[in-house]
Amino acid sequence: MPAYLVRLAQIHESFRKAELLALAEVAGAELEIVKYDDDSPYCIVNLPSDAAAKAVASRAMLVQGIYELWGQGSTYDELRAHVKETTPTKWSTYEHCTFSFRIERYRGVQAPAEYTHAIVDSFRFLGFKGKWQFKNPDASFRIFEDYLLDAKEPHHLYLGRWIADSGRDAKNVYDLKKRHYISTTSMDAELALLTANIALAAPGKLFYDPFMGTGGFPIACAHYGAVVTGSDIDGRSIRGTGGSARRGQTGKKNVQMNFEQYATASQYLGGFVSDLTNTPLRLDAQAPWLDGIVCDPPYGIREGLKVLGSRDLATPEEKAVHAKNYQAEGYVPPKRPYSFTALLDDILAFAVVTLVPGGRLSMWMPTANDEDIELLIPSHPCLELSSVCVQAFNKWSRRLLTYRKRRPSEVDAAALEALETRKREYEQGTRASDLNDFRRKYFQGFREFEDMKKEFIRMKVGAGIRKEEASAEADLLEATQTSAKAKVEAAKQQVEAATKTEESAAAKADQLNEHFKVEPSI
Repeated sequence: MPAYLVRLAQIHESFRKAELLALAEVAGAELEIVKYDDDSPYCIVNLPSDAAAKAVASRAMLVQGIYELWGQGSTYDELRAHVKETTPTKWSTYEHCTFSFRIERYRGVQAPAEYTHAIVDSFRFLGFKGKWQFKNPDASFRIFEDYLLDAKEPHHLYLGRWIADSGRDAKNVYDLKKRHYISTTSMDAELALLTANIALAAPGKLFYDPFMGTGGFPIACAHYGAVVTGSDIDGRSIRGTGGSARRGQTGKKNVQMNFEQYATASQYLGGFVSDLTNTPLRLDAQAPWLDGIVCDPPYGIREGLKVLGSRDLATPEEKAVHAKNYQAEGYVPPKRPYSFTALLDDILAFAVVTLVPGGRLSMWMPTANDEDIELLIPSHPCLELSSVCVQAFNKWSRRLLTYRKRRPSEVDAAALEALETRKREYEQGTRASDLNDFRRKYFQGFREFEDMKKEFIRMKVGAGIRKEEASAEADLLEATQTSAKAKVEAAKQQVEAATKTEESAAAKADQLNEHFKVEPSI
């Protein structure tokens, strides 16, 4: 297959390969990744044709452009030699076309005009006789210079013929700053579109978000042609209660208006009030109907995770009141705290019975940069984990987990039977922190030192020290504490190693004593 150079965006690095592979599947094209590095924006792939390359790149969020690879090398001499060796049969195709040449540098300063002219002139051996045309040429060639940090010379060079730009402009169209209706938890537009890509959203597919809020994920899936619907435990976020989370914006806003804003209202089936433990949707494993599920479950940080139901056993009188008023406008059903771990398992169980074979579940879940707060990735025998992408923050991270619904012939029957017979124990309690280990550790763990730093800075400022100096001193204390912890761990390892050595020596001495029958001295 022909080789292509993908110019990647140097952001969300752990998402890039997953998106490329997903878009190749959407395009029905076989894609082989030949060369990839998280630290480089250049990736070499094999694809069947220019049409397949264009189909993959044209809707990608983490790609800037894709190019037919004509050559590569660590120096310009190597690059020209490689071009002469591998592409002579292509030169005649562009002999009389209008064309352009450009040089792009990554981590290098802008090249002076004289340098650019000299480099371009060194490729005269291609024999192009057409007119140089900077705008909209028949063929556009680009030389990529990849520099190491602070290096004076490029460490690798590529020459490629432009095939297509990407769909990154969509993130500007769907920018939350321009959206009519948002909330404080609305997902960033770029990440929502990226999630839709990895979940294989496309025309002719039906996607569902069980935690839709203001509709960020359904809007992203609709952008790529999918028919969408969603639900939320709080119907006010779907219907809108007047205004948006944006400061100064008034008037009634709702999810429907967002779809109308992007001219995708015809793909929106509407939203409804529900949670996964009390869903009105058909749950029949023999008749699955969803092509994809995309969601960002509530982490229970701002407020505890809840589902429909009463915290305590409802009295007959309370049940009668709810039975009478549940259809009234403005009715808010009772809610009870719920285990976050149980919610994750509920999402997987829901996906198993509603996704068609090959369908995708893409959901976000929190984790932390601390082994004490790590959450295990949930699993199910009927779902194959196809990718794990991580968005890192300061003290914690969140992962985008994408699962593929296995076909019946792919399911491990023994594992499925073991899951069905196993009774899993979840967190118990009546408070949100009792039912959500991540929430509890979040507030008790890595938030603790941040609060201490703030108090330290406040006291210093109160004593007449400039805030900038106090902040710098607080950062130094944190670094010192981190260094001290590292030294303690290193000392522990040394002690353990010494102990093992001592135990080994003692064991050898015992063996020698036994062998020579030497009586131990007193």
